[in-house]
Amino acid sequence: MKQGTQGSAGTTTGEAAAAAEAAAGTARSRYRVPSQPAAGEADRRRDAGAATEGSARGEHTHGEPALPRPRPAVQRSSVRGQVLAALRTALVTGDLRPGEVYSGPVLAERYGVSATPVREAMQQLAQEGAVEVVPNRGFRVVERGPRELAELAEVRALIEVPVMLRLARTVPAERWAGLRPLAEATVRAASSGCRATYAEADRAFHSAVLALAGNQQLVGVAEELHRRAQWPLAGGGAPGGGTRAELIADAHEHTALLDALIAGDLDVVRTLVGEHFNGAE
Repeated sequence: MKQGTQGSAGTTTGEAAAAAEAAAGTARSRYRVPSQPAAGEADRRRDAGAATEGSARGEHTHGEPALPRPRPAVQRSSVRGQVLAALRTALVTGDLRPGEVYSGPVLAERYGVSATPVREAMQQLAQEGAVEVVPNRGFRVVERGPRELAELAEVRALIEVPVMLRLARTVPAERWAGLRPLAEATVRAASSGCRATYAEADRAFHSAVLALAGNQQLVGVAEELHRRAQWPLAGGGAPGGGTRAELIADAHEHTALLDALIAGDLDVVRTLVGEHFNGAE
């Protein structure tokens, strides 16, 4: 093995070059989705291994019908899902700015994948109303104002508040106590100051509460509205302000609500639910 030239600080130039390359790789990987093996190469390796193994056992591998190979479709779906999750995080954090146009190839380079899963993920976001298609250019992040945020909060309240109040009268205390880890997770997420982390924990708590109603359609509709309410406002502003202190205050409303539900105090539950959705994210 060749050794690098000795530097004045006791390190080698080879070591310094390796350290620089590692730092550059860290910066490039900030927004990258984990790379997936090429489907064709993976299949060739698998077939070669199978043929060798079969020959070693004295089996005839020629002339046998080829088995279906769903791997490429599964891999592409996995990459698309990872890209979609990364784009949703970028929306919440404001890395994808309202009003800006982003092309599929540029985003593909940013995340270290091909353009196809990026376009598929962006089409999904277009269906959800987060972006809009700009012909021959890419996708524009939708600009939203306080009025739309207020409308979303109103619709969420119309759906979630009656369900929560009904559940408060029928769900036993021990089942509410089972949601304590999720409520506490929102407090930890808020304390981190990361909007994306808090957005995920917040949705998880609300979805778990609504899931007690046993209606998956309700959970799905409410989660979509909740996700839309977490997108940034025009000008890059966060819904509800989005400072660390505001996130923490919002998270503590979850724990206070859970305490009231466990205690069966319907008056406090009604007050807390109303306040929470008046300032809903």
